Amino acid sequence: MFLNQKHFTIRLLPLTLCLLVLTACNLLGENNPPTRQLVKAPPDKQVYTLPEVGITDFDTLDPALAHDDPSIHAVQMIFTGLVQLDDHLQVSPALAQTWEQSADGLSWTFHLKPNLKFSDGASLTSGDVAYSIDRALQPATQSALQPATPSMISPLYLDIIKDSDQLWRGKINTLVGDSIQTPDANTVVIIIKKKAAYFLPMLTLPCASVVEQSLINKYGAKFTDHLDQGGGAGPFKVEKYTHQVSISFVPNANYSHAKPQLQRVIIAFYHSANETYKAYQDNKLDMTATPIATLATDRTRKDFVQVPQLWTDYYTMNYLVKPFDNIHIRQAFALAIDKNAIAKTVWHDTVLPTNHIMPQGMPGFNPQLTGPDGTQNLSGNTTKAQELLQQGLQEEGWTNVTQIPPITLTYISDVPDFDNEVAALIQDWKKVLNLTVSANPIEYSTLLDKISATNNTSKGLQMWGLAWVGEYPDPQNWLTHQFGRGVPYNNMNYGQNSSADATQQQAIQQQLENADAETQDNVRAQMYQQAEQQLVNDVAWLPMEQVTATFLRDPNIVGIVENAQGQTPPDDWAKIYRVQ
Repeated sequence: MFLNQKHFTIRLLPLTLCLLVLTACNLLGENNPPTRQLVKAPPDKQVYTLPEVGITDFDTLDPALAHDDPSIHAVQMIFTGLVQLDDHLQVSPALAQTWEQSADGLSWTFHLKPNLKFSDGASLTSGDVAYSIDRALQPATQSALQPATPSMISPLYLDIIKDSDQLWRGKINTLVGDSIQTPDANTVVIIIKKKAAYFLPMLTLPCASVVEQSLINKYGAKFTDHLDQGGGAGPFKVEKYTHQVSISFVPNANYSHAKPQLQRVIIAFYHSANETYKAYQDNKLDMTATPIATLATDRTRKDFVQVPQLWTDYYTMNYLVKPFDNIHIRQAFALAIDKNAIAKTVWHDTVLPTNHIMPQGMPGFNPQLTGPDGTQNLSGNTTKAQELLQQGLQEEGWTNVTQIPPITLTYISDVPDFDNEVAALIQDWKKVLNLTVSANPIEYSTLLDKISATNNTSKGLQMWGLAWVGEYPDPQNWLTHQFGRGVPYNNMNYGQNSSADATQQQAIQQQLENADAETQDNVRAQMYQQAEQQLVNDVAWLPMEQVTATFLRDPNIVGIVENAQGQTPPDDWAKIYRVQ
């Protein structure tokens, strides 16, 4: 997800419900039904109770503003949009039954399913779709409900829609009739700024969900406290929401596809991880994450699941600051690290050491990708690292490592595991390269501010650690979104520098732009994979690990198909139920 506190609160709060709530990719394979005879529990027992830990309430239930994991997962229970993701993170129909793209790639026409309704029975038409997307981009929506981060939600993820920037900046009044058209009650036409194959995956985000205008007209910004009256068209509707205590959902009888079998899903707020773990042991919850203290024992349980997430921890270097303007010195730093050892000793095997930018479970994942040394080794390559360092020194006109400017690694403070990882990195660099790196832990919001200030300047940070959590499962979100020409997250200044390999970097940026627009899936995937390999070779990121979630889930809850996005597709609820 975008660079916000989500990336670290999840790690700090491992029992957060929707960190994992319902699904992701089981390291042990599919969550196959047990061999015993399954007997479906009666309707009054079809209840699924889940914890939300370490927060006192949802930040918002407004899909236009949802930006943190807990809020997003709750929103996706209630609301849906034109399209959704399926079990394999492929785009599939939701409110739209079919769609087509114009020859120039700039116009998308969506044909709605017949007789759509909101959860209160009110008709849902193309006008509601147009209203909802337009509302998400209206300045009033942003300023009224999320004044601190107006540019971090809908304007960022719906920016591909033509004139969206004009709307949220207040220069025009509406997109309806402009780039969002409704030729009839069952047809929506959306015009985008440029040819973008990733447009459909972006439309699966909450900010593109359809909301009921009458409820908003009645209650304004407080409409999320009245979702028991309607508001959405997702698989569930709100039964009861008691702030700071719990929220319960019941099936939406007007859902446009197969209805959920569970008769109630409850999310309860808990103060601590230990409290949640005990509640699971006492059969008061149906899932709980596993604390490090019990992980070794929990791994032997039949209800244990380990789930790789679309989440990569990485370090990166400012290409405008010495010595990291030199590709061979960057590669030396990357190959000096024993990622396997760090995954085991620091993270207790709750992460997967990786050379990948795009994580396992992503459509387009490249299992053949190698590190900068051309191998898939994850334990470091001491000899190659030392050779590359010497090559870099010669290129810079330095005769020994003492001439390298002081190196500082900046990262989030007050997180013991990150402290331990940085200590291990510093030890590896000292042992293999004979280089001393200083640790600079700082407060998280300050870190983000400093990273943003590093764009296009040699006076910013030199080297830093961060994480990226996938927002929508398309390679564009992991590659062009991070390293493209002029994009906000290209803080390492990839391609926007004067180093010896800058021309090659710019060629990769052009390849990414071409892949973004490519409509042939196999050609597009190959273009991204080639670009990712070069980005890894360039050490645009120094990927460290793919985060996994480890949790216990009641085996009497069956039918959940795991995927790396950590979401249950709306239509999957029809296959999930409790057995006796």
